[in-house]
Parts: sequence; structure tokens; C-alpha cells
Amino acid sequence: MPVFDFNNTPDDKKAAECTYTIFYSGEGEATPEKPMMVLDNQMKKWEHHSLGMFTNPVKRTAFEFQQETGTVSADILKIDARFVSLLKWLGENHINVRLSGENTEEGYAVYKIREIAFGGGTKLSAEDGFLQFMIERLLASNAPEEEIEDEDQEETGDSMKLTSIQSITDFMNCAGRTLPDNIRLWARRNLAVARSHEVSPEERRHAQRALSMMMNIQWKSNYFEAIDPVEARRILDEELYGMERVKQRIIETIIQINRTHTLPAYGLLLIGPAGTGKSQIAYAVARILKLPWTTLDMSSINDPEQLTGSSRIYANAKPGIIMDAFSMAGESNLVFIINELDKAASGKGNGNPADVLLTLLDNLGFTDNYIECMIPTVGVYPIATANDKNQISAPLMSRFAVIEIPDYTPEEKKIIFSRYALPKVLKRIGMKEKECILTPEGLDAVISCHENTSGIRDLEQAAEHIAANALYQIEVNHVSSVTFDAEMVRELLLSC
Repeated sequence: MPVFDFNNTPDDKKAAECTYTIFYSGEGEATPEKPMMVLDNQMKKWEHHSLGMFTNPVKRTAFEFQQETGTVSADILKIDARFVSLLKWLGENHINVRLSGENTEEGYAVYKIREIAFGGGTKLSAEDGFLQFMIERLLASNAPEEEIEDEDQEETGDSMKLTSIQSITDFMNCAGRTLPDNIRLWARRNLAVARSHEVSPEERRHAQRALSMMMNIQWKSNYFEAIDPVEARRILDEELYGMERVKQRIIETIIQINRTHTLPAYGLLLIGPAGTGKSQIAYAVARILKLPWTTLDMSSINDPEQLTGSSRIYANAKPGIIMDAFSMAGESNLVFIINELDKAASGKGNGNPADVLLTLLDNLGFTDNYIECMIPTVGVYPIATANDKNQISAPLMSRFAVIEIPDYTPEEKKIIFSRYALPKVLKRIGMKEKECILTPEGLDAVISCHENTSGIRDLEQAAEHIAANALYQIEVNHVSSVTFDAEMVRELLLSC
């Protein structure tokens, strides 16, 4: 016996009509001036917050406003190309929504959409959280090449994660076109595996885990904004005293981004003694580039599989730490800080970890054995640190702009200790500078005690020791301040 659905029944005499035109936008935020879409308001000026539902676009592409007197339909006039699939999906699933918009000369400009709970319609996965996640992801993406804030804080989708098969499916339906082509095809294949009952539960679990990891990464374009060289210099000065040549070389390397709007062809390799601030420089460069960063400590990596992950044929298979880094960052553009690159060739397992790094550094893409998909690496900027460049292979060296960082002179160490290290410690533990006084002879003694050590790491520990001792004397002996001369310093540090 046939069953008839009279909802949005197509008119046999009239073809479906598309009322809107598509415009292409790269705006990262929707506003009344730059809306997601524009609805017809000639018949009536719509309220700032309006409830209703997008029609299943069988006859006309419209929005049905819920009014006290009944339902009133308004045609969609314009829509951002990025939101076409989302609009269609909302209509097909009869999702009740609340629009936020303003009446303009062009029409009712919609800049927010929220799911609401009434009417018995189908709900999105995670309800409004998923919808906000989708909208934020679409706003962060580039418009497809072909057609296709006074609100509450809970509207944000930042905390939303795609973990269930349903939420991943919804994402693919709504925003699959924002993914790189190869990742989109890979996602479809893995989604089929995750849904299949013809494979083992273990295979389905691996496929779902891989999908969740890949779909939660925001795959950004390789376009980068220009940097401000003055601001870049200020950031470097904060992290590094002196070493003018080093700072200049760093800025010269990354300033290329201002003309090409792509990352420099070469990463940075910082070579110098331990404690000279190589890691701090790397963090500073990440701040300059305004990119998230992650670290790879090559001294702790004994097997290439730690980097590349293990095959899904194993029950305990898992992604490698490179893939984990992308997942933790939540985006494809980031700074990889590779610590102790000179230890990369000393693997104890099957193969050489340094060989894996070459695939990451070539910007041709990286494939994790667990994920089994080529990951674009054009947005990855590597910064490596090393103590001994003689232990680094020529192929690895050729991927970097090498910058040698010299050790500090005794005079530079004096300035760093007295102006930066000691005041920093005093501020951190809540002491005033007049409570802990170091005489010139005492300062000479601090430097003399560490004349055979490189860098300033030991000096920072000495500052910690002196400040802690001063605080102890003030609290126990009830003195107002402590002055350290050369003899007191030597007695306290015991390393002279």
C-alpha cells in the first residue's frame, strides 16, 4: 500500500525554483554588513531574533518564519557559497532554528543561526554545539571554487569534537567540500569501513579513530599574512639578550613571507651550546608567525615508528607523534620545534628516525602508517636545535638555514643575571629588589662560579638559589633585606 508524504510535495507542473544568487566570501566572521545570507523582507520587516525552519528546497528556497498568526515564508535572495550545503541539510532534516539578523536595504541580513529545541524535528548531533562548530569551521574556510556579538558565550563551537559516526557524517554532508580533495576521498572510504558490518569491530574502531582525528584538524590554506618586522624584533629582544647578528639573520629568513605570503623555503637550524636560549628563540619565532607550535624531542625517539605510527593490522595500533602533533594543534599550519636534531640519527630500532624527518621537511606531504593518507605539509615551518652540527647528516642540513648561536661572554652573563634572571625570580616569588641585594663583588663571584658552564641555564638556577635564601633569612631572622657579597655567594653556591 503506497504511503504519501504531503510535506513539501512537489508541483508536477512547476520545476523547483532557486530564488537565491551565490556570492563568494572569505570573511572569517559573519556580521550584518557581511552576512551568511539575505532573506526577502519586502513583505515584512523581520524581528532581530526570528524563529522558524528552512524549507526543504523542493519548490522554492525559502525560510518559514514562525509568527503568532501562523507561518510566513520569505525567499532566500543571497547566500554565501560556503553555506549552501548547510542550508540544504538544515532544510532536509527539518531543523528548527533561531536566526539573528538585521533589516537592510538588500533584505534581512542573517549573521547567526542557532538550533532550538521545539517542534519535534530531527536534531543535529550534539544539538546546537554541532551547528556552531559547523558554522565556525565554514567561516574559517575559503569559499569553494565552484557553486554548489552580544550573544551568549555558550554559542561557541570551540569545544566541539567530532567523535561519533553521526557527527562525522553530518560534517561530511555539510562541509566536506572544505577539505582537501585527497582527504575528502579518504574520509568517504574510511566512513564506509566504520559503518560496515563486513569488517571486524577492530577495523571499524580504527577507522572511526582515524576519522575523528582527521576531521578535527582544520585544514588551512598555505596563505600567510605578512609579519611586522618591528614587532618581530621586539619579540626577539624579549627572549634574547644581545646576539644582534642572530636576531637579524632570523628576521631576514622569515621576512620572505611578506612578499610570497607562503612560509620560507627553509626552516631554521639553531646550533649552539646548551643553555644559550635556542628553544626560547624557537618559541619566539612561533609567536612572530602567529602559529601554534609543537615539539619533537629526538633524543627520546629510538624507532621511526614513533614518528610514523603503526599499521592498523595490529590491535594496539596508534598514530605517530607527528600526527598527534597535528591533532593537538587542531590545524594543519604550525611550527614544528625539533629539539636535539643531532640525536636524530642514533635510532636503536628498525630504521633511522632522521629519514622520517626528511619526508616532513620536504613539504611534499607526510603519510602516517595508521592514518594512511597523505597529509599536506605546506603549512609546517620546522625549527630545529642542535649542539653539534657534525652529527647531522648533509640531507637534513640542506633543509635548513643554519644559524650558529655563540655562547655569552662573561660581561653579557653579568648583564643577563643582574637585569633579567634575578629580577625575574624575585618578581615570581613576590619579593622586592631591595630585599635581595647583590654587590658588584657578589655578581663577579656568581659569574666566576659558572665560568666553565655554557649558556645561562646555570645562572638562572643560581638566581633561584640566591633569592630563595634571601627570602628564608627575611622570614626566619626577621630582617628587612639581605645583601650578598662575594664570600656569601661562594658559600651559598658551593660550586666555586
